[in-house]
Amino acid sequence: MRKTLSSKPDISPDPPRVNDRREIFGWVVYDWASHSYWTLVLGVLVGEYITSLAQSAVGENGAVLTIGGHELVTAKSLYSYSVSFSVLLQVFFLPTLGAIADYTHLKKTFLAVFCYLGAAACALLFFIHGDLYWWGASLFVLSNLSAGAASVFSNSYLSDLTTEDKRDRVSSLGFGVGYLGGFVTLIIGAVVIFKAGDFGMSTDMAARICFLFAGVWWAGFAIITFTLLRSRAPVRNIPEGKGYIQASFAELRDTFLELFKLKHTSRFLVAYLLYNDGIQTVIAMSAIFLSQELFIVRGIETDRSVLIIAFMIAQAIGFIGALAFERLAHFTNTKTAIIISLIIWSGIVIYAYAFLQTVPQAYVMSGFIGLVLGGSQALSRSLFSQMIPAGRESAFFGIYAISERGTSWVGPVVFGLVAQLTDSYRPAILALIIFFVGGAILLFFVNTDQAIHDAGNATPEEAALA
Repeated sequence: MRKTLSSKPDISPDPPRVNDRREIFGWVVYDWASHSYWTLVLGVLVGEYITSLAQSAVGENGAVLTIGGHELVTAKSLYSYSVSFSVLLQVFFLPTLGAIADYTHLKKTFLAVFCYLGAAACALLFFIHGDLYWWGASLFVLSNLSAGAASVFSNSYLSDLTTEDKRDRVSSLGFGVGYLGGFVTLIIGAVVIFKAGDFGMSTDMAARICFLFAGVWWAGFAIITFTLLRSRAPVRNIPEGKGYIQASFAELRDTFLELFKLKHTSRFLVAYLLYNDGIQTVIAMSAIFLSQELFIVRGIETDRSVLIIAFMIAQAIGFIGALAFERLAHFTNTKTAIIISLIIWSGIVIYAYAFLQTVPQAYVMSGFIGLVLGGSQALSRSLFSQMIPAGRESAFFGIYAISERGTSWVGPVVFGLVAQLTDSYRPAILALIIFFVGGAILLFFVNTDQAIHDAGNATPEEAALA
């Protein structure tokens, strides 16, 4: 007899209610928990830390991997290529896991497994020092892969928790609270970094302690999420005669086939994959950019406090920005609000390339990043959740997550390649404008109301009148 995953859901006989404040609170707390990784680790420390270890071992742009006499990976490109590799792994795993989740009650279980796997890999970065930069890159790949996987199942819960008319608000609230959580962890990280000398330790040791702290924060607060979030019985049953693994591959195939039929949803997803690639690359590479352009190229040791303050500013204003863009979407529409944010993103990379010279200017730029960061991401998540068929949220969000948050891969490759060829991060940051402009143009031609109707859903306006 074929062995399959258990089909007995660990859920209450009473179906969970939609728009339940207690459960929404539990879901929002996960953003608070996981942003310790997205901000303190991914945003500020890990890229600069791994790059500095590699540069100390092989020189500013020395080879860390050579094949046939050709420099395949250099110190400046090691981290960006690591980001890309973690996403290539997600291409194989996340859509399949999402398909399995849609046939089972295991969405919450998968969220927990990848949450704690990512948190553990993050905490283990504490032991990376000296010439262990390859081990550091490997742990980063594992943590980023796991964080991306967890986001699939967290995002797919959005459709379960809310009606369409509350989707923008709840999604924006999640990101806003996440930025507050990131802000708090950055304050704690700043104290550790700033006071490293007073504590009798080096800044490298302070960074390693921050890795450990972020992993514990992520895992600890997630307990609240898993206490309040309830499992759902699958909307769709597994086909007779098939096991879960076999059915998941068939579901993945059917998901892509259905996605191609939902032409407006497909167009939105292509636009999102493009512009979010640019957003995630800015997030992942901004610490390296500021470190190299404000300090290293001038022969000055990087002041990590500057990086932390810059991200603190972005996180603090990110909370305001997420809520402000939700209001902008309410008075215009979600698509228009996203396009406005992409115009601002284009201005940010132009400013970084042509004008950024001082630390105060970096802080101003961080403020603008925070303003558009939450709005562009929260509204995109909310809009996509309305464009997909009920009962297939995890499978569709598995595809969506390939470019979610810090898991983009084309942007980091472009960034790393331009930096490697030009020996400068300024043209590398400017090259990202193609993602914002191209994404905005594609999004402009997406009929979002038709996409929502084609998926069998009601628009927010229609849901509010129901």
